[in-house]
Amino acid sequence: MLKAAIVGATGYTGRELVALLSRHPGVRPFYLTSDSYAGKSFAEIYPQFRGSCELTLEKLDVKEAGTCDIIFAALPHGTSLEIVPHLLATGKKVVDLSGDFRLKEAALYPLWYGYEHKQSALLAESVYGLPEHNREAVRRADLVANPGCYPTSVQLPLIPLLQADLVEAEDIIIDAKSGVSGAGRTPKQPYHFPECAENFKAYKVTGHQHTPEIEQGLAAAAGRQVTLLFTPHLVPMIRGILSTMYLRLKPGVKEEDIAALYRKVYADEPFIRLLPAPSLPETKDVSGTNFCDIAFRADRRTGRLIVISAIDNLVKGAAGQAVQNMNIMLGLPETAGLM
Repeated sequence: MLKAAIVGATGYTGRELVALLSRHPGVRPFYLTSDSYAGKSFAEIYPQFRGSCELTLEKLDVKEAGTCDIIFAALPHGTSLEIVPHLLATGKKVVDLSGDFRLKEAALYPLWYGYEHKQSALLAESVYGLPEHNREAVRRADLVANPGCYPTSVQLPLIPLLQADLVEAEDIIIDAKSGVSGAGRTPKQPYHFPECAENFKAYKVTGHQHTPEIEQGLAAAAGRQVTLLFTPHLVPMIRGILSTMYLRLKPGVKEEDIAALYRKVYADEPFIRLLPAPSLPETKDVSGTNFCDIAFRADRRTGRLIVISAIDNLVKGAAGQAVQNMNIMLGLPETAGLM
């Protein structure tokens, strides 16, 4: 049985990693770290793990992390930047779940994340971990930058369309909704129950840090720059993302062309589910799973294509995709521990 270290195990993403790996047939949680809860049992923080994960949380010791076969860094943006180089120095493979190694242009970090990126060499070496479109690079990688939740929900439906040149690369509009767990476990007033219950709001309009990540992936697919409008919303549920995307169809492209493309690209992908009409994605149908559900409608009246996707932000949008990447990196069956 292989051993996994989870650095930052008590956040929502870390907790989800522990849950997935506790059921994994080939890998087990072995070393868990937490600055806030060092010395306590993981099950004291999350009582549902009594009897299944009683590991004691420790402050990070890089050498201890390096005794494991794989290291997950489930740390806040900006923190991974300082710690990941030391984790890689142990010689072990690392999956980083922050945004610190996702963008290939270091100059974008001050604009979108508010800090200078001082690891340009690692930024160049990191592999973007969207397995359905970067599997072979992930297989060879030492450092995988696990994609963000919103970018996963957007890129999986849109990359094939742009690669096949079936839609315009301009005037793309993304309207996305996320559950409150996407804001993390650290208490903040906007996510306090009386503030977000029975409420529905947009946030970070024109300024969400996932915007350049989405544009980067779609530009690579289109072969040229893509500028899009992305508006995220907070909905009063715990988990899940529903993204509705509006694109302009290229002249002569029909609904059956879109369907045929999706079937061709995703026929053998275990975590992509293409929904037949009249079904549309719903967050409850992917909750707790590593699936991305996709459906579309062509609006002949406006010449628009409407694409809708649903994922669990904590699984396919974070921990599940990280385990999927781990499976590829370690040569394990890609679906291990995720079905």
